[in-house]
Amino acid sequence: MIRRRQFITLLGGAAATWPKVARGQQPNVPVVGFLTSLGSNDRPNLRDAFRLGLSEAGFVEGRDVAIEYRFAENQPDLLPTLASDLVGRKVAVIAATGGGASVLAAKAATTTIPIVFLTAGDPIHEGFVASLNRPGGNLTGINWFGAQVGAKALGLLHEIVPYAAVIGLMLNPKLPEAAETQTDVQEAARILGRQLLVLHASTANEINTAFATLVQQRAGALLLGADPFFTSRRQQIVALAARDAIPAMYATREFVAEGGLISYGNNITDAYRKAGVYAGRILKGEQPAHLPIDQATKFELVINITTAKTLGLMIPTSMQLLADEVIE
Repeated sequence: MIRRRQFITLLGGAAATWPKVARGQQPNVPVVGFLTSLGSNDRPNLRDAFRLGLSEAGFVEGRDVAIEYRFAENQPDLLPTLASDLVGRKVAVIAATGGGASVLAAKAATTTIPIVFLTAGDPIHEGFVASLNRPGGNLTGINWFGAQVGAKALGLLHEIVPYAAVIGLMLNPKLPEAAETQTDVQEAARILGRQLLVLHASTANEINTAFATLVQQRAGALLLGADPFFTSRRQQIVALAARDAIPAMYATREFVAEGGLISYGNNITDAYRKAGVYAGRILKGEQPAHLPIDQATKFELVINITTAKTLGLMIPTSMQLLADEVIE
């Protein structure tokens, strides 16, 4: 549990990273609240993409709009307080990013301020909206398929390591979408006739423990669930997979760029850009209740051939031809 003094220090540190323009802006300039489970130094490219989307909608930070950033520093328990703070500052719209925990915190904090979310799970199943075409209420957003592509990702991994009788699935239990991913992948593993070893990790030490379990249980491969925290720890995860010679499938290309074997999933950077566009449309007067959920359709398959050779794996030519990017 974080003590009050620790939390105040954390909040103060986050405030130090907020642009001066967001604190000294003229009253007639709208303010967007950017709520995320990530740390202030994690994946700045995603914030850049969000600002790009805002600018495409006609709102340039520091000129037409101010942005109040709230970082939970990978501690989901802080999100409700951070969301309430944004509501208290009467921001015009809240962008709830970095996983479903941010969305739930924002949703609980306000029923009137528009919320633009990004989620890897099913927004109806998670209770964010009533329907995809007409969300209703004060929420709308971008649905990038992290939880729902688990079966496809497992199938691709199976093509590369067909001999793996035991396949690990690492999930962050603090991510609401994790349960959906587990259900999807468990069914796919059953169809393939493979044993699925489910591992939970929400801290750096728990990631280390999960890899120790993979080795102990003689897992032949690993499927890593889509999770912002995992992506912030990608160097650690890729290094452990290399150390233990475990072929791993990831959700985003960032892991493969770090030396990971393969990734399959949506273009997350583009999803953040779309969220910025939606925030801009709301600032122009559109109602979230009438903005359909944008379901991402752009998927990326990225393969690191150098890593495959190091692991002694042959990537099927057909898969290489399908890949959006092959790193050599």
